[in-house]
Amino acid sequence: MSAIGRLLSLREDVPPGAALELRADRVSAACVEHRSGGAAVTAHASEPLPEGVLAPALTALNVRDHGALAQAVGRVLDQVGRPRRIGLVLPDPVAKVSLVRFEHVPSRAADVDSLIRWQIRKAAPFAIEEAQVSYVPGTCSAEGQEFIVSAARRDIVQEYESLCAAAGAHAGIVDLSTFNVINAVLACETAPSGDWLLVNVASDWTSIAIVRGSHLMFFRRGGAEGDGTLADLVHQTTMYYEDRLQGTGFAKVLLCGAAGADARQAADVEQLRQNIEARLTVRVEAVDPRGAATLTDRIRAAPALLDTLAPLVGLLLRGAREAA
Repeated sequence: MSAIGRLLSLREDVPPGAALELRADRVSAACVEHRSGGAAVTAHASEPLPEGVLAPALTALNVRDHGALAQAVGRVLDQVGRPRRIGLVLPDPVAKVSLVRFEHVPSRAADVDSLIRWQIRKAAPFAIEEAQVSYVPGTCSAEGQEFIVSAARRDIVQEYESLCAAAGAHAGIVDLSTFNVINAVLACETAPSGDWLLVNVASDWTSIAIVRGSHLMFFRRGGAEGDGTLADLVHQTTMYYEDRLQGTGFAKVLLCGAAGADARQAADVEQLRQNIEARLTVRVEAVDPRGAATLTDRIRAAPALLDTLAPLVGLLLRGAREAA
């Protein structure tokens, strides 16, 4: 079955045994096996990308050098056993994520789909007819049923899928980076049960999510420039949490991607860490996917590797706790 219709779902579908992530600065892959003692990462590989080869964006084609990128994808997949069926993790900027709520939800799936497309049409920066739209249920309350909706231009998604196909791999699941960092956290035995905040940092974007238990309550992405510092972004998010979500405090604040930050980003991240800990009186912790999938003895758990593995493990173990 094609990935069309499965694109950008938060936590659904049966995952493959290997995942590939494409970002502006690197290509990464990992394999996970399910063993008697639980899941384990059995192979991983990563290769840096030259600047300008890939430029993740919402409204413009992303792949600037198809040949160079396809070769990098092929080399990385070779190092993890050349899998034929994979999950594909895309940079957050390729999709617009919205949380929409309806007081009454139609009983027919086709009517729900039409209603959601009609609702997000107003905010989408491209024709909804040209988009792949996916959604999963969010929170349900007296105010109605919420849905987490992702929309991406179909031709942009196909760019990424074609890179996999050139390497002999079929991307059966396509999803976003931050969604799968969330999945990695939820797959851990020590997954937070209260409200928690996630900051996911990449070289050219940052995403912030508020999760209540296992339900996404807030999602915002900032670019590399023009959105203020990371601390500004988190401050605005926590104000929204307190004022609009009636939040009473975060059980955890988690950070992913900081280990691979450049010097400028590293300074922002450290300032962010200090500001959060002072304002929220909660220690900022790094996302550790080893709580969801152990590493084999030959894999050294450096902080940068754990950051790289988090979205890959999250995709491969999506829904693992519910299935257990």
